[in-house]
Amino acid sequence: MQLQKENILIVDDDVNILELLQRHLQSWNYHIYKAVSVKEAVTILRDTNIDLLITDLKMPEIDGLELIKFVSEHYPTLPKLVVTGYPSAQDSLTSIKSRVVAYLTKPFTKDELKVAIDKSLLISKTKYQKKVKLLKKVNDTYGEIIGSSEKINDVVQIIERVKNNKATIFIKGESGTGKELVARAIHYQGKFARAPFVAVNCGGIPENLLESELFGYLKGSFTGAETNRDGFFQAANGGTIFLDEIGNASLAVQSRLLRVLQEKEVVKVGASKAESIDVRIIAATNSNLRDMIQKQTFREDLFYRLTVVEIHVPPLRERKEDIPLLVDKFLLKYGVEYKERFVKVTTEAMEILNRYDWPGNIRELENVIQRAVIMCENIIEIEHLPEHIKYTLDFSSEKLLSLKEIEKQYIQKVLRATGNNKTKAAEILKIDRKTIRQKLSE
Repeated sequence: MQLQKENILIVDDDVNILELLQRHLQSWNYHIYKAVSVKEAVTILRDTNIDLLITDLKMPEIDGLELIKFVSEHYPTLPKLVVTGYPSAQDSLTSIKSRVVAYLTKPFTKDELKVAIDKSLLISKTKYQKKVKLLKKVNDTYGEIIGSSEKINDVVQIIERVKNNKATIFIKGESGTGKELVARAIHYQGKFARAPFVAVNCGGIPENLLESELFGYLKGSFTGAETNRDGFFQAANGGTIFLDEIGNASLAVQSRLLRVLQEKEVVKVGASKAESIDVRIIAATNSNLRDMIQKQTFREDLFYRLTVVEIHVPPLRERKEDIPLLVDKFLLKYGVEYKERFVKVTTEAMEILNRYDWPGNIRELENVIQRAVIMCENIIEIEHLPEHIKYTLDFSSEKLLSLKEIEKQYIQKVLRATGNNKTKAAEILKIDRKTIRQKLSE
C-alpha cells in the first residue's frame, strides 16, 4: 500500500491545465486540491493544511501574483511553484522577491514538473521548517488563537502544559474574549485531538432540559421521552466536553456534575445504573463564581473540583498590540466572503481601532470589521467605522500613575506604533528586547 504524500493546491482558471496537473500529481500519489480562482484558493488555504502551492499568474479578477504575495505574507512557510504560459521578466522578478521556489513555462514535460515539485518540497523540509520553528516561537497564532502579546503568550504557555492530560480546567474571562477558542486549542493542539470535542452553552439550554441534555435519558423518564437517548457527556466520551456559562447550571445539575468529576461516571435521567465515562471537562464563565458561592447559588465543592487549572483570558483592551493581527484575520475572512477580493484598512482607521477600548472584546471587533467591509469598496476608511468608535474622546485619566506604569504604557504605545516589532521598538527606546520583556512583565 502506498503512503499518501503531501497536500498540493493547484490554481488555474484553465480547467484543462488543472486536469492535466491533477493526473500527473495523482500518479505520484499526492493529495490534490483544485481552485479556478484566487478567491477559491484562499478559502482552501484557510481551511486546509497545504504543503505546496502551484499557481498560474494570469487569471481574471485577482491574478496569481496577488495570490503569491498574499501567501508570502500569511503563509510564509508554504513553498510556491509558478506555472505560466505568459512568462515575463517583471513577473519572474516579482516571483523571486516573493520567494517562489520554482518557475515553469507552459508547455512543460511531466519530468520537468516532477523535478520542480521535488525541489519545492525539499526546500519545504529544510529552509521552511526553520521558519516554522521561528513562527511558533513568535506565537502569532496558536490553533485559532491569534496574538503575540505577553498576556496571550501566558495563556498559550498554560495550554502547552495541560493539553496532553485530562486535568479539569476552568476558563474565566469577559464575554467575547474567546474562551471557547482557548478550550478548542487545549483539545486540538494536544494528543487527544482525534477524540470528540463537544461544546455546550449551559446558558442557551432551558434549565428544565439541561440535565437530560447533559446526561441523557431513558424512554418514559419524563413527558416527551419517547426513546432512550445519550447526552452530551456520552457523546464526548474519550475526548473533551466544554461547559460554557457553567454559572447558569441549576444546583441539581451542579450536584450531578460533581458526581461525574468524583466518580468518573454518569447516570441518565430515569436510570439507576451508572455508566463509566472518560472525559476531560473544561468549564467557562464570565460570572463571578465566588460571589455566587456566597449567595449559595453555586456549590463551593464543585468550584474547587472545576478549578484544578485556571486560565484567565485577557480582555482586548489589555492586549491592544494584538488588534492589527485580529483585524488582518477578519479582513481576509470577510473580504473574500463579501468582496471577492482582499480588503485593506487605512492607517487613520487603524489608529481609531487601536484607540477604542472594545467593551465587547474580540466579538465586537469582528462585528465592526464585518460591517466596515460591507460598507467600503476595497479600503476601510474612518467613514466606514461606527459613530460611537469614531467619536470616542480620549480624555486623560485623573488617576495618578507610578513612573513604572507610565513607562510600561509608553513601551506599549511604541510597540503598537511599530506593529509590535520589538527590534524596531528597542531601537526607538534605546533599550534591548530583553529589557522590553522585563518591563512589560513587571
